[in-house]
Amino acid sequence: MSSDRETSKKAPPQRSAKARGGDQEMGQALRSVYQQTIDEQIPPEMLDLLGKLE
Repeated sequence: MSSDRETSKKAPPQRSAKARGGDQEMGQALRSVYQQTIDEQIPPEMLDLLGKLE
């Protein structure tokens, strides 16, 4: 019989190369969306509203 401590010390199972490749694709997609968001222009209406707060 093994305890919970012994079970929690086991290394996670190795992932296949295909799974790791999917992670890389997902990471690239997320970086792309993030960069598009950063590059997006702020609408003039929003800038007007922000200017009124100052």
